[in-house]
Amino acid sequence: MSALDFEKPIIKLEKELEKLKQNSQNTVIIQKLTLEIDNLKKEIFKNLTRWQRVQLARHPQRPYTLNYIEKITEDFIAIYGDRLFGDDKAIVGGLGTIQGKTVMIIGHQKGRNINERKKRNFGMPNPEGYRKALRLMKLAEKFNKPIVTLIDTPGAFPGIEAEERGQAEAIAKNIQTMCSLKVPVINIVIGEGASGGALGIGVGDRMLMLENTWYSVIAPESCSAILWKGWEYKEQAAESLKLTAQDMLAQKMIDEIIPEPLGGAHRNIDAIALTVKKKIIQYLQELENMDVAERVFKRIKKWSCFDHGFLYPEK
Repeated sequence: MSALDFEKPIIKLEKELEKLKQNSQNTVIIQKLTLEIDNLKKEIFKNLTRWQRVQLARHPQRPYTLNYIEKITEDFIAIYGDRLFGDDKAIVGGLGTIQGKTVMIIGHQKGRNINERKKRNFGMPNPEGYRKALRLMKLAEKFNKPIVTLIDTPGAFPGIEAEERGQAEAIAKNIQTMCSLKVPVINIVIGEGASGGALGIGVGDRMLMLENTWYSVIAPESCSAILWKGWEYKEQAAESLKLTAQDMLAQKMIDEIIPEPLGGAHRNIDAIALTVKKKIIQYLQELENMDVAERVFKRIKKWSCFDHGFLYPEK
């Protein structure tokens, strides 16, 4: 398993524990070392900096959208293409069954190795990716199926060809459409949530974030490059941006933080997938019991800053 700098002391002790289990029957020593590892994990992960949480959100073993789909759905039928240009592999989506309920699941998808990363464009969608997502959302609305989006992107693809094909328009159209969809919409940040790349599938009735994820108008490195002309101040930028799930909850930008297994989601994919599944079921039951017009009004109010009196304050 790949290890981040602050994980290395834990990995070292875990390797020692594994050797001890293979070569010794001394249960007292094994229990003592196990307890030491647990205490070290708690101490390290209780005091993570914002930059360290950004690193965890990018961990190479962290579960991606297709991992969650595999774990939480009883079946899944993938749907491809935007019917206008092509199929963007950075966005995946389709119909899946969660505890007997059919749900449209849409999410960003990254790759594990260099070939997969190139195929998925490092999780950075082109306009056709957002138009595919829009097609799937409208399909879900047509057949009255709730929508769940899983957000994990360093941003929309910034290439010239993306701009030529209407990147900004595609994202704006998705935001506009998601505001008025008549079916329940749940958004979950499972990794990185950068800028318009995240917002393109990130407007819904409920916004949730996993414990070690981030959501911001810009990545720390890009912020550092703009303000300080280099990446050297990325950690300072992360602190200033206040981009963690804990920051977002404090600012009332999200509805709930989904706790991760100690050490991060990559430490126990089955456990985090089960937790995410339970949250989806919980919020779908809550949202489906609401009147459609009321649900849409509350969603528009939530995302158009009504609560802050910026637009059309209530009389």
